[in-house]
Amino acid sequence: MKLELHDGFLVRDWRASDAEALPRHANDRQIWLRLRDAFPHPYTPEDAHRFLAMVAAQDPRTYFCIATPQDEAIGSIGFLRHQDVERFSAEIGYWLSRRHWGRGLATAALVAVTRHAIETRGLNRLYALPFAGNPASVRVLEKAGYVLEGRLRRSSFKDGRFVDQFLYAFVRED
Repeated sequence: MKLELHDGFLVRDWRASDAEALPRHANDRQIWLRLRDAFPHPYTPEDAHRFLAMVAAQDPRTYFCIATPQDEAIGSIGFLRHQDVERFSAEIGYWLSRRHWGRGLATAALVAVTRHAIETRGLNRLYALPFAGNPASVRVLEKAGYVLEGRLRRSSFKDGRFVDQFLYAFVRED
């Protein structure tokens, strides 16, 4: 899969060769603070290999690489499809190297992958649960057309304390 963004940046499938770049961009406490604890910190080369092996085993793939025009992996975006009565819904998440914050890349990637998930996977709804203390992610979601549905008070435990999360969703139009 390959989705073009702007200025030559793209979303594409992960490759084994991305293992070198991943720790360089992912090993950042500021990124870890904004993600689930399943995202390791510190982020080591072993973590990169483990992640890439997990992605390679996916069928169909739902985790993708955000890459520079020079094809360097600088972030990730993916969705986790639900089962049973929620089988047409998925949770979406993303991270981007701090060196590339503020350029509209996360928004462009979110728009592209949301469209891809709805058009190719038949999803009706994608949602995200950013921490309330992450206004940048909230702006990304809102610029990508996601709508605030609620605040989940003290719903997560991150970095030694309980924190609120927001629930943002994008629903396919009828």
